Amino acid sequence: MVKKDIVIDDIIKNLGGKDNIINAWHCMTRLRFDIKNEELIDKNSIDNLSGVLGSQNQNGQFQIIIGTEVESYFNILSKKLNLSTENNDVSDDDKKSIGKLFMDILSGVFGPIVPAIAGAGMIKGLIAGLVALEVISEKSDTIKVLDMLASGVFTFLPFFIAASAAKIFKTNTYLAIAIAASMMFPTMTEAADAGNVSAFHLFGFIPIPVFNYAGTVIPIIFSVWILSYIYNWVNNILPKVLRTVFTPTFSLFIAGLIALTIIGPIGIFLGNGLAFLIEQLFNISPILAGVIVGAIRPIAVLTGLHHAMTPIALQNFANQGYDMLMPMMFMANMAIAGTTLAMYRKTKSSKEKSIIVSSAISAFLGITEPALFGVITKYKRALVAVTLGSAIASAFISFFGVRIYGYILSSIFSLPAYIGKYFIFAIIGIVIAIAVAYFSGMLMVKRSPELEKDKKVTE
Repeated sequence: MVKKDIVIDDIIKNLGGKDNIINAWHCMTRLRFDIKNEELIDKNSIDNLSGVLGSQNQNGQFQIIIGTEVESYFNILSKKLNLSTENNDVSDDDKKSIGKLFMDILSGVFGPIVPAIAGAGMIKGLIAGLVALEVISEKSDTIKVLDMLASGVFTFLPFFIAASAAKIFKTNTYLAIAIAASMMFPTMTEAADAGNVSAFHLFGFIPIPVFNYAGTVIPIIFSVWILSYIYNWVNNILPKVLRTVFTPTFSLFIAGLIALTIIGPIGIFLGNGLAFLIEQLFNISPILAGVIVGAIRPIAVLTGLHHAMTPIALQNFANQGYDMLMPMMFMANMAIAGTTLAMYRKTKSSKEKSIIVSSAISAFLGITEPALFGVITKYKRALVAVTLGSAIASAFISFFGVRIYGYILSSIFSLPAYIGKYFIFAIIGIVIAIAVAYFSGMLMVKRSPELEKDKKVTE
């Protein structure tokens, strides 16, 4: 049995000690660290710890892949590091560029809220299935209640994003939510839905563009980022005696106005632009779109860039009520599971077989990092097999227009969400992904001597 306390102590030590860790957080499968001096990191020792599936330095952060138990590890870590979400002591020199900071946010912001959006997505899938099978009328009270449970998360997504982003940017959580509330206030949403007002005018001359921010991601992320700087600036210039009252007042007023006048509209246009580019790719050739998205998805997970697809998918739901990217993510996960099963045949080590089985099960359940980092990266050609399975299956489902109507974790349990006219194509796509990835892995991958050796563990 893995002693998590000891593992965390070893992680801290091999990261160069507490003083070398600027900040730490987690996503669904990884512990993520901002490090002062990367030369003090002992990566090999970390990789050989029990419970650790691998590690990498990506986008200016050090990531340790744990798997589905990452939250329990992080809880121990946060106590040992005395992490505080309201700590603003990071110097400007430690702040990342906008590009890297944005990727950090995408990786950190969605991890904590995935249970909410995945659970809501499953209910949306259930609704779609029940209506498609004509089990329940679309106009029934039952569907209305289920829709309230499912759509509430997506309608008020900016609130969830704000709370999560505030922790990453180390600013006041409730002020971040207040910014989201101003953007989601009925005066704004009702005017946007009515379509008869393009802008409000503050003091008669400052235009406040009217947009419906329901379900959007990018506007609130950038708005909270701006808030973090404004809050620190206001707090630093005010005398201590005035900070309690006037820091939140000035911060909300200034950051809120910037969000409503500049950041929010830019975020809307940026989000719509990304969604438009993806839509045009599908318009050019659904098969080409499937090949491209399917091929890059596994590599994107390895590099952490897969988080960039999430806001695009969410934007698609907000704009058109459905998304065609997430079914391809589903195919990629099934391809990863297929190749992982093939690797089971490539090792004689009973310990390695046990790791592979658990990793394959995780992949079928939508968590692919254990399989990618713990199994597939050990075989040079396994990633090629995954890419082939994902690309071919994604091209197939894209050709037949397979789509999904709510954000949902890309697991085998997501199938009810596809019940309807696209269900049979989704099933065939899964079979293609697993079969192509499995047989490609069997043909291309040779047994690796490294996998016959027992990995060093720390109990």
